[in-house]
Parts: sequence; C-alpha cells; structure tokens
Amino acid sequence: MASITLGGNPVETSGTLPKIGEKAPNFTLTTTDLASKSLEDYKGSRVVLNIFPSIDTGTCAKSVREYNKEASTMENTKVLCISRDLPFAQARFCGAEGLENVENLSDFKDGSFGKAYGLDFTNGPLETLHSRCVVVLDENGIVKYTEQVPEIVDEPNYKASLESLS
Repeated sequence: MASITLGGNPVETSGTLPKIGEKAPNFTLTTTDLASKSLEDYKGSRVVLNIFPSIDTGTCAKSVREYNKEASTMENTKVLCISRDLPFAQARFCGAEGLENVENLSDFKDGSFGKAYGLDFTNGPLETLHSRCVVVLDENGIVKYTEQVPEIVDEPNYKASLESLS
C-alpha cells in the first residue's frame, strides 16, 4: 500500500505499483466507443499508462494534454489515459480539446485495473478512484518505469517517464 496525500491529507492505495522488470498485469478496459481493450492489444508497442482520478480536474486534464503533445513525436508508442470516468466524459473532453494522440480507457465497470495495479484509493474523499501514477512498458509489456505521484494534486514527472522509453 502506498501512502500519499490529497491536499496534504494522508490517503492510501490498495497496494503498490508493479515492479520495474516485471511483466505488467493484464487488464480489460473500456474505450470511448464502449469496446474492450486489453494489454495484449498493445503488444509490440511501447505503452505509457497515464493514470489519474478524473478527467474533469485541472491536473488530470493537463496530464492528458501534455502526453497528447508528446505522443505525436514518439515512434511505436501508445499513450493510454486511464481513469474511472465514464467513457462518455473521456470522449467529450478529448473531442472538445481536439486531442487525438492519446487513447482514453475507462475502468468504470469494476475497478479491476486499479486493484491489479495497486493504485486505487482505499480511503479519503476519492475512495475507489485511481491515484495519479505513470507506468511505462516496453514492447513486451515489461515495466520500465513507475511513478506514484506523492501529492495527488501534483503533476507527474513527464520528462522522466518519457526518457525511460529511450
């Protein structure tokens, strides 16, 4: 379990992120057109998992914009923006913002992604939502980088996560 803060107040997650060098846990998430996607669908591509509580908060929205900008320059790399938001909210946001270089996926059905990756909140006002994390995978689904942002309102370290791809 990770101990992080929300506005300076302690909150906890259900576990810890996968370890660097390990195979990432598989997942099934919902796309904005209500189809299902699994980690297996991205085999052969490098993957950046940009994980956050809700697309409708300033920091979360900024991370999607930032990764959208960076994703357009990265070869053989998919950026997956993952939250428990409804797929309709994710589609609305990216449509309104004109964001086309990231893929939004929702864990709204059962929260199994958050549990498998140990990053869902177990207490506090955001209980059951995802904490802010970045997990980077190589072409074979092996974890190359992880970041559990210690204060949920802070942004992830974009530079470090992207540099892990080189």
